[in-house]
Amino acid sequence: MEKTIQELASYLGARVIGDGDTRITGLAALETAGEGDLTFLASVKNARMFAMTKAAAVIVPVGVDPCDKVVIEVTNPHLAFAKILTYFQAAPPLSKGVKEGAYVGSGVQIGKDVTVYPGAFVGDNVRLGDRVTIYPGVVLYEGVELGDDVTLHANVSVRERCRIGNRVIVHCGAVIGCDGFGYAPDGAGWYKIPQIGIVVIEDDVEIGANTTIDRAALDVTLIRRGTKIDNLVQVAHNCEVGENCMIASQCGIAGSSKLGSHVILAGQVGIVGHLEIGDYVMVGGKSGVTHNVPPRSLVSGIPAFTHRDWLRSTAHIPRLPELRKTVSVLEKKVQELEDKLAGKSA
Repeated sequence: MEKTIQELASYLGARVIGDGDTRITGLAALETAGEGDLTFLASVKNARMFAMTKAAAVIVPVGVDPCDKVVIEVTNPHLAFAKILTYFQAAPPLSKGVKEGAYVGSGVQIGKDVTVYPGAFVGDNVRLGDRVTIYPGVVLYEGVELGDDVTLHANVSVRERCRIGNRVIVHCGAVIGCDGFGYAPDGAGWYKIPQIGIVVIEDDVEIGANTTIDRAALDVTLIRRGTKIDNLVQVAHNCEVGENCMIASQCGIAGSSKLGSHVILAGQVGIVGHLEIGDYVMVGGKSGVTHNVPPRSLVSGIPAFTHRDWLRSTAHIPRLPELRKTVSVLEKKVQELEDKLAGKSA
């Protein structure tokens, strides 16, 4: 694809400084961009690299000195560059229909421009919306419903009756709607509690590779619109994850917990069951959340508490051996004083 810088700026609704007829044939990072490339300056901290770049044009924050380069001014260069990346690869994949070697059960409803690759299994009474793409190894159990523009990558499994909205992407090996971890004590053993609920995934959600979202015991495990879930995440039964959340790799959310909207969980966060995490909460990496967290909080640690206090606490950890020695010396001196006082009293 080849576009002028003015065409790209118009697509972004932004202003060009310099020659708007400059032609762009590719996209690259600031340090590797060359002739014909468009790149972006995410922060003024990279001003030296910006001055040295050989890119044909650069997307920059508003107010940055263009240094005699052709630039597009925007408020958020990172977002603008992401939109240009999407624009450059916007050609939709060609529909290939149901390929030989795919299994499609009875009563299946298939929308327009659907692709089902060989090795996929589509169970009875499944509904596929328009422009759905199902890669090899995908298994859709009976009664699954997929909206429009859904992409399920290789070896995704979606269990019976679960529902997925529009423009959802699920990456390789993810499992949607497996049984929740529910057992009742039965003497010396455990009695499995039937998990008869489902998983509902709303529009514009993305789910990473090998992530697992358990079906509810009775009702719905819910992932609300716009949420992005990284690889290797566990969402247990009966949970609700709010809109536009960001959940990083290796997080675990125990059963019946509820996350508000715009919650950010850094890598390896663990949340115990039956908690409520408020809107716009941020949880630092490796934290263990053991209590409800009010909206707009920033917490870290095990157990998690206010991030600022956690930083202060962790600053003392390297000094603990020294502090222990100091306390031992003070204990000895206090004991000596007490002994002297006891001797005088006698």
